[in-house]
Amino acid sequence: MKHTTFKKTQLAASMALLLGSTVALPAYAQDPSSAPLEDDVEVIQVSGIRGSMMRSMDLKRSSNGVVDAISAEELGKFPDTNLAEALQRITGVTISRSNGEGSEITVRGFGPEFNLITLNGRQMPGTGFTRSFNLANLSSEGVNTLELHKTARAENPSGGLGATVNIITMKPLAQSGQNATISLKGIYDSSNEEGDDVTPEIAGVYTNTFADDMFGFGLSFSHQERDFQQQAASIQGWQLQQNSALPELDPENVIDNRSKITDVAFFPKDMNYSISDVQRERSNAQATFQFRPVDNFTATLDYTASRATTGTNTIGWGVWNNFGANINAYELDENGTALYADISGDDASFTANRDTTQVDARSVGLNLDWAVNEDWHFSLDYHDSYNKIDNGHDKGLGSSGQIILGSNQLESKVYDFREGEIPQVFVNWNNGTNEILPSEIDSNFSQFIYSPGRSDIQQLQFDGTWYNGQFDIPLVKVDFGVARTEQALSGFEAWSGLRGGPGFSPSFTEIFPDSMFVRHDTSGFLDAFDGGGASMNPGYYYTYDFDEALTRQLAYITADVVGESNAYSIDPYFTGLPSVSNVEEITDSIYVQTEWDFEVGNYYVQVNAGVRYEETEVPSSAEVRVPRQVNWVAASEWITQFEEGLQVQDFTGEYDVLLPMFDIRVDLTDDIVARFSWGKSITRAPIGLLQGALSFSGSPKIGARTASSGNTSLLPFESSNLDLSFEWYYDEASYASIGLFRKSVENYITTTGQDRQFEGLHDIYQGPRWNEAVNALQAAGVQATDSAIYDYFLENGYADENGVITPNANDPLITWRTTQPGNSSDAKTVEGIELAVQHTFGDTGFGFGANATIVDGDVEYDPYNLEEQDPLVGISDSANFQIFYEKEGLSVKVTYAWRSDYVVGIGQSQGSSDNPATQFDTFGQVDASVNYDVNENLTIFLEGVNINDETERGYGRFEEQFLFARQYGPRYTLGARYTF
Repeated sequence: MKHTTFKKTQLAASMALLLGSTVALPAYAQDPSSAPLEDDVEVIQVSGIRGSMMRSMDLKRSSNGVVDAISAEELGKFPDTNLAEALQRITGVTISRSNGEGSEITVRGFGPEFNLITLNGRQMPGTGFTRSFNLANLSSEGVNTLELHKTARAENPSGGLGATVNIITMKPLAQSGQNATISLKGIYDSSNEEGDDVTPEIAGVYTNTFADDMFGFGLSFSHQERDFQQQAASIQGWQLQQNSALPELDPENVIDNRSKITDVAFFPKDMNYSISDVQRERSNAQATFQFRPVDNFTATLDYTASRATTGTNTIGWGVWNNFGANINAYELDENGTALYADISGDDASFTANRDTTQVDARSVGLNLDWAVNEDWHFSLDYHDSYNKIDNGHDKGLGSSGQIILGSNQLESKVYDFREGEIPQVFVNWNNGTNEILPSEIDSNFSQFIYSPGRSDIQQLQFDGTWYNGQFDIPLVKVDFGVARTEQALSGFEAWSGLRGGPGFSPSFTEIFPDSMFVRHDTSGFLDAFDGGGASMNPGYYYTYDFDEALTRQLAYITADVVGESNAYSIDPYFTGLPSVSNVEEITDSIYVQTEWDFEVGNYYVQVNAGVRYEETEVPSSAEVRVPRQVNWVAASEWITQFEEGLQVQDFTGEYDVLLPMFDIRVDLTDDIVARFSWGKSITRAPIGLLQGALSFSGSPKIGARTASSGNTSLLPFESSNLDLSFEWYYDEASYASIGLFRKSVENYITTTGQDRQFEGLHDIYQGPRWNEAVNALQAAGVQATDSAIYDYFLENGYADENGVITPNANDPLITWRTTQPGNSSDAKTVEGIELAVQHTFGDTGFGFGANATIVDGDVEYDPYNLEEQDPLVGISDSANFQIFYEKEGLSVKVTYAWRSDYVVGIGQSQGSSDNPATQFDTFGQVDASVNYDVNENLTIFLEGVNINDETERGYGRFEEQFLFARQYGPRYTLGARYTF
């Protein structure tokens, strides 16, 4: 066999001798034990942070294309709580956060659904009914290496337009004999109020080999519990108001500073504050069996399981707004955003939420690896994996529940965001004060939602390699393979509707005793923000027991009192069977990839060229509810009524793709490597967009009458990628690199909307009775708010005995804003630069690392464009810094991760039909860890996460359009790790 790869690069050969087999090949390519060093070679194993950095650096250098990696020991010495937070240390990687932890990754500006997660080269299912994989549910125990492939490879499964992340787990035959590590941690979360102040984490890894290394067994496990509190302020959405919709007010009540936008204004739909007490448990386990009867054949059977259960109890308080005649006064800034608004009508409330969600993932796989001879190597791999999410794990509810108590007995609500970082709210109650009394708190409504989702993947892959040992040409090897991947995704949402006679009419204040409500002031609430704490308004809130409020309403708000349709119930199927969505993707693929090594003058050149071809079929079926009418059930509540039973609709789409790739690597010197890569990659359309059926909003409030359908014929995003990079490996464990990249994305998915009317669906709003009420109220000198109009309907007998108003045949048809996705013919471009440096200061023990990614393109969000937009979600600049010291058993590491503001998504839950953006503000977090080796076996460590007490903040079109502020606080971990 002709081994041309390793004789060409003197530095790589020298490093391989120094570090041993761990750097000879990427970990996924060959089991180190199958390629032992010669007996007369002395192996010097460099361990610790320095050794880990050297192994990661060598993997980066020796790989084809642009690859970054983190190896096992470096993972263990970061204060990262999961794999998402570990990946953020890599150049070009940023993370999105959930519950104060990293959850999903964005690479080079491409968000979670643009990145593919593989486990030992196997495509993993997304979390629930999505393509995104929630990395917060995976710990680092049992992980050998994290590889990030930024350039296209024909051999990799398709789907990673941004990047492909390969999680490489431990293999017991990689090291002979028995090896074990166990760690114990105590986690202190400074935000915790209701749970345990210190929660445990236990993790371990065990491997052993038997019968002269013929058999191997490995087991890794971890269990973590975390109790914490999230404090938040939020607005669900901003509503665009045309000038014609703004009331004519006394000039003294209007301050209009509009200059950049003059024809519209933006008002907040609500303003909410909340405190969530969270208990989270995460368990991971993997068992691996290996059988090697002869040196050239290895069979590996592995089983991976993870479970994350999150229980949340939330208390909230806030106000709800409608506009038009409800507006009494306002102040607009230059962009038309309301900084101040006095609004009549509707209500203020106190909300209790309960949710217990469990995420289960399982994967079983079998790999047969056979090196037939020096020229041929084959691998057969099969896995069956699923990932499901279920929010019905509350034993009492079987769903996610929300109870809203409050009152509409107010004159107006005042929103004020002219100072500070958090909007303030004043409620002018009818009792003449800004504070409601417990005796005045009434039942508004409750709702219960059950929305499970599941993703399954079955994948069979055959891979082969032919090594050129016969022909005297620069061709080193040819890789080839075929695969079949079957992915099935299913999900539904069952909704109870608004239970309990929504809307304070009739009134039920008598069923809630004053003693049920506990008053609190806001001292300590959101005090990390300017304007939070004791000085904020409202300066108080009430809490109440979820179970007591539920029990009282079940007992008193019965069908006998409010009618069958309004009766209180916790059944999420109360309004009928839910719409069900099923999407399948069946992909057949084949690839060929070649590697060429040769010299041009004194330069070593390596070329990789290949192509991957795939055919995909997308059958989709849906069982959808057909709307019958929309009822007006309370001043601010509208409910869609559906026909009995479900309508079955089937759709099918198909496409094929050809994905070529080409890499060139040149060793300009023994220390400097240049790379050029070109290739095509794809990401398939988001699952939710592939459902062909038309679905209607179940709660179509005024200004939010929406319907949407998917499109099974959507083509995948297809990107042509260019990469150029230079890497200077100037010293042991030290390097600097610069990389330029450009991605031109075709088949970009855009969402178009149109106003449609459907026969038989009539609108009470602006119908004859509505206009009659407006005219009568205005003639009487009464402000024509939605509450006043609703009361007029009740007084004039337009509602039934339960306060439900149904449409008449002479009412106009409802205008629904209907949307459907499609592929755009215009290509969109993203380009950027990546900078990285890693340096160790000789034998001092000190070192540092820094990287930055600057991203730009023609896919950014324009806040002044009021048309529907489809920007690239997640595009942002980022930087990571780390400094460390490691010597004589002591290692100290401090890291800082920074990300600029970015678009989280288009659309807000209560935003208007212009589909405003949700944007995340700039974020920077400091973490630290200290490890001390007591002896060769025992290490004690202290870790701190978010020690700078960073907060999260989001906004809409403009920073003045506040959407959320969240506060968590630092958390600390003290633990010990023992190696046997």
